[in-house]
Amino acid sequence: MEKRPGPAPAPGEGCLVAAIRMPVRIVALVVVVPVRLVWDALVTGGRFLYEKALVPCGRAVGRLLHGLFVWPLVQLWRYVLAPVGRGLAFLVRVLLVVPAVWLYARVLAPVGRAAVAVLGWVGRALFVWPWVALWRRVLVPVGQGLGWLLRQLAAGVAAAGRGLGRLGRILLVVPAVWLYARVLAPAGRVAAVVLGWVGRALFVWPWVALYRYLLTPLGLAALALVRWILVLPALALWRWVLVPVGRALGVLLREIGTALGVAWRVAGYVSLAVGRFLGTLLRWTFVEPVRWVYRSVLTPVGHVVRDHLWRPAARVVRETLGAVRATVRQVRADVRRALFGPGSPPEPPVREVREPEDAQGRTLGSSTTALTKTAFIKD
Repeated sequence: MEKRPGPAPAPGEGCLVAAIRMPVRIVALVVVVPVRLVWDALVTGGRFLYEKALVPCGRAVGRLLHGLFVWPLVQLWRYVLAPVGRGLAFLVRVLLVVPAVWLYARVLAPVGRAAVAVLGWVGRALFVWPWVALWRRVLVPVGQGLGWLLRQLAAGVAAAGRGLGRLGRILLVVPAVWLYARVLAPAGRVAAVVLGWVGRALFVWPWVALYRYLLTPLGLAALALVRWILVLPALALWRWVLVPVGRALGVLLREIGTALGVAWRVAGYVSLAVGRFLGTLLRWTFVEPVRWVYRSVLTPVGHVVRDHLWRPAARVVRETLGAVRATVRQVRADVRRALFGPGSPPEPPVREVREPEDAQGRTLGSSTTALTKTAFIKD
C-alpha cells in the first residue's frame, strides 16, 4: 500500500504541461473507470463461466464421446479385429508364405541356378568366345600394323612442319618485327601526340572555358536564388513553427498516455474495491445465512434422523436379514437331511457375534501371561 514515487519531470516542462496534465487526467479517469469496471466484470464472468460451466461440460462431453466412440472401437479392436487379424495372419502364413518359401528354396532356386549356369555356358559359347578369338587373332595384329604406319606418317609430317616453320619465321616474322619496331611504332607515337593536341584544342578546351566562365557563375547565382527563396523559408518554417507544434503535440500525447495509465490503475483499485464490496455483500446476504441454516438446522436434524431413524431401521433390517439367513440355512439342512438321510452331519448353527462377550482384563488368575502359561505347561 506504499505510494510509489511519480516519474521525474522531464527537462523543459513548464506551465503548459501543468495546465494540460490535470484536465487530461480527469477526463481520462472519467472515461476509463467505466471501461475498467466493465472489463473486470467480463473477465470475472468469463473465468467463472469457463471454470464452472465449460470445463465440466467439456469433461462430460469427452467422457460421453469416449464411451460412445473410443471404448467401443477399442473393444472391437481388442476382442474382434486383433484376434481375427492374428488368425488371418496365421492362415496366410501357413497356407501361402510357408509353401511359397518351401517352393522357392527347394524347387525354384535350384532350377534357376541350373538354368543360369546352362544359359551362361551357351551364351559364352555363342557370343563371347567367337568375338574373343576375332579380337585376338585378327583385330589386334591389324591394329598394331596400322599404328606403326600412322606413327611413321606423323613423324614425317612433324619434320615437314618444322622445316616450314623455320622458313616462315625467316621470310615473314623477322621482317614484320623489324618493320614494327623501326617504322610503325615511331610513326604511331608521333601521330598520337599530334592527334592528342588537336583533339584537346578542338573538343576539351572550349568546354572547359564554357564551364569555368559561364556555367559556374550561372550555377552559383541559381544556387543562391534557390537558397533564399526555398531553403531559408523552409528552415524558418521548420524551426519556428513545426518544431514547437510537434513538441506541444508530443507533450499532449505523452500526458494523454500517462493519464490513461494512471486512470487504468485507479480504475483497477476502484474495480477491486467494488468487487470486494459485492463479494462481502453476497457473503453476508447469501453465504452466511445458508451456512447458518446448514450448521444450526440441517446438521442437528440430520443427526436426529441418523440416530433415531436411520440406525434403528438399519439395525432392524440387519437383524431381519440375519434371521432370514439362519432360516434359509435351517431349511437347506432339513432338505439335505430329507434327501440324503439322517446320516449326513447336520450343519452347526451359525450365530452372528456382533460384540465381544465377557471381556475380562489380564489378571494373575487368567492364563494369558507368560508365567501362567509356563506353569500350565509344567503341570
